Amino acid sequence: MPSRSQSLIVGLGESLFDCFPDREVLGGAPLNVALHANALLGLVGGRGVVATRIGRDELGERLLRELGDRGLDTSFVQIDERLPTGRVDVLLDSAGDATYQFLTPSAWDALELDAPLTELARSCDAVVFGTLGQRDKASREAIQSFLLDAPMAIRLFDVNLRQDFYSAEIIDRSLRLASAAKFNEDELTIVARLLGLDPELKVGQSTAFFLKRYDLDWLALTRGPRGTLLVAQDRHHAGEEATFPQDSKADTVGAGDACSAGLLYGSLRGWPQEKTATLANRLGAYVASRPGATPKLPADLLAEAGVQSQ
Repeated sequence: MPSRSQSLIVGLGESLFDCFPDREVLGGAPLNVALHANALLGLVGGRGVVATRIGRDELGERLLRELGDRGLDTSFVQIDERLPTGRVDVLLDSAGDATYQFLTPSAWDALELDAPLTELARSCDAVVFGTLGQRDKASREAIQSFLLDAPMAIRLFDVNLRQDFYSAEIIDRSLRLASAAKFNEDELTIVARLLGLDPELKVGQSTAFFLKRYDLDWLALTRGPRGTLLVAQDRHHAGEEATFPQDSKADTVGAGDACSAGLLYGSLRGWPQEKTATLANRLGAYVASRPGATPKLPADLLAEAGVQSQ
């Protein structure tokens, strides 16, 4: 296994292009996390990679090219000869919040646990996965097998509910395979209902339930502008709230994925929970201040993480 200063974070599952009315932007939650994690870990000799599947088509070629331009290893990007590279039509409301329409099926629905992915599972230090990447039986089996092959890694289940591509069974199994979980406030309510919790439970009671029932090391609750609440061992850590000047075309797409990268980075570095939550807040707030899910992180923000990691 790599040392903590050479940590390897895997984004496992879907990759796609977020298609706005005026542009197409590289995306997919696991890919977004991998990109931001790679930028952070590059400060300390580590890296982020994405484990996904794309089509042999124009968007797939563009995806590989853009990942290469961002310095991301593409060794674990599988090529499908039949299915197209994923895409999602993104509709924004007046506040910049997004709704999504996904191309179905897409190449990432056919993800396979081949020999390279099996070795990656056994060598990684952290992996993030969600529900969308498990919407097809083939990819679901590959993702769940990968997690079983990574018992020593941080296994972050970023719930990331999209349309109707989830079920109580998938969520329950994912939580049992995870060592940590991340919800937004709406997702916490939906998942609690799906799993039969009392709808009158307060947030603290719900998070305590998930930590205990699924033996999680920590749980993160994202709360928009109020930042991330990190819960571990019955203690709540909010970190410092963060804001950045807003670009005129800013949207919230990918803000939670940047937050996930910060949570994993701080956890692998052995930071105190509050410092980890503060970095997650700053990364999420920055991405929410820019257009698209994967803006390049500014040097001063990366420098903060590098200084704090010493």
